[in-house]
Amino acid sequence: MSTPPDRRSRKRFATRRSIAQAADRLFRERGFEHVTVDEIAAAADVGRMTVFNHFPRKEDMFFDRDEEGREILREALRQREPGVSPIETLRRLAHRLIAERAPFAQFSDESQGFVETVERSDTLKARARAIRDELADLVAVAMAEGAGRDAGDPAAHLAAGLLMATWTVAFIQAHRTFRRSRDSEEAKAAFLALVDQGTIGLKAAMAGTPYA
Repeated sequence: MSTPPDRRSRKRFATRRSIAQAADRLFRERGFEHVTVDEIAAAADVGRMTVFNHFPRKEDMFFDRDEEGREILREALRQREPGVSPIETLRRLAHRLIAERAPFAQFSDESQGFVETVERSDTLKARARAIRDELADLVAVAMAEGAGRDAGDPAAHLAAGLLMATWTVAFIQAHRTFRRSRDSEEAKAAFLALVDQGTIGLKAAMAGTPYA
């Protein structure tokens, strides 16, 4: 996430990052359910209400890059090259995120800690599933609008659902690969191979639509 240009926004950005970093550290050390908002506020040296001003829910502090990820998806579809389908655009995005070492596509000791924290918490697992569903809706609407179709176009929602399923499986398998091998490059290769394989099936399934 780029740093805002004006002083007031920079200060707000810095406070938000400080809260998220304090929360992340505590969640990883003690588990999500065993950390209170008051403890996070104390660790970040801010008041309880300041925490809620930045994060309406406790789990939002853990998934603090959620909105950044949504904007990356929107922007990729908004700026797709002429003649390149939405499905192919998102396949290329996966490769670009890996090449640019984006925080969403890291398979490392740090990201493993993130995954393990989620796995230990029913609340975080539920929020991760909700985010996946929300991303599918976002992608579906962006695809439909880009094709000049209604936001509820069933074909767009089918494409987005299959695409999110592909990326979810790819992420899970890549993290499992890293957990086994401790090799980031092998994990990245596993992620991209599954995205590419899933995209082939997705294009076949959506043949005849503007999304393939």
